[in-house]
Amino acid sequence: MNNETKGGNKMKFAITSKGDSKSNTLMHKMRTYLQDFNLTYDEDQPDIVISVGGDGTLLYAFHRYRSRLDKTAFVGVHTGHLGFYADWVPEEIEKLVIAIAKTPYQVIEYPLLETIIRYQHGGKETRYLALNESTVKSVEGTLVMDVEIRGQHFERFRGDGLCLSTPSGSTAYNKALGGAIIHPSLPAIQFAEMASINNRVFRTIGSPLILPAHHTCMLKPVNGPDFLVTIDHLSLLHKDVKSIQYRVADEKIRFARFRPFPFWKRVHDSFVADE
Repeated sequence: MNNETKGGNKMKFAITSKGDSKSNTLMHKMRTYLQDFNLTYDEDQPDIVISVGGDGTLLYAFHRYRSRLDKTAFVGVHTGHLGFYADWVPEEIEKLVIAIAKTPYQVIEYPLLETIIRYQHGGKETRYLALNESTVKSVEGTLVMDVEIRGQHFERFRGDGLCLSTPSGSTAYNKALGGAIIHPSLPAIQFAEMASINNRVFRTIGSPLILPAHHTCMLKPVNGPDFLVTIDHLSLLHKDVKSIQYRVADEKIRFARFRPFPFWKRVHDSFVADE
């Protein structure tokens, strides 16, 4: 990809800010610089979206532009702690602006999680895409769910909740639950339990499961139809739920890479390296 799109039109860009003064200042500076290079600011149909803030800002940008995932690439500038999705720092914005305006970039695609919630009484199903993860918890008390994998009953889960994550989201909530870190080149989803109840009567696998792209995980309520479902940073109450289906989505998120951003180095820098 270069800074001219098909037909020779100049690339269109948009910038999303975390909203603090540091991020807003950088956003305005980058917008001015890029427009000086004759790039067009277009919040509705951008070819590239620059996220200024942290991983939460990029999650927000992803959900804002989820209907344009095949046309829009993302790049992140972090103004706080090192981000998994943000590889540029404020001191490098001039370098980044020149790279966006002048140099071809590589597009890296990461898998996403598809969530489909179906309702009792045949109501219209709801479909979501998650970049990091989706969690399910009971509105009150213990979550009891029958878990099916590829249409076969796998277990009856009892506990605090369940988390389904993408490979790029495997370093987030999933990691805190004891899940594995998965490289985002693998089209997979991960199933992790939250505080499952295991005794002589009740049994769950108690171990995270990694499902390939052609496998579906279905959750079916046992003790009540109302659930708190998160999709990344969004928390939603769903009533009269018949089932919740998870699989690797057909869509992918596209990142604009102007230099290498090795995943394992990011993992090392985030969790292992000294400050």
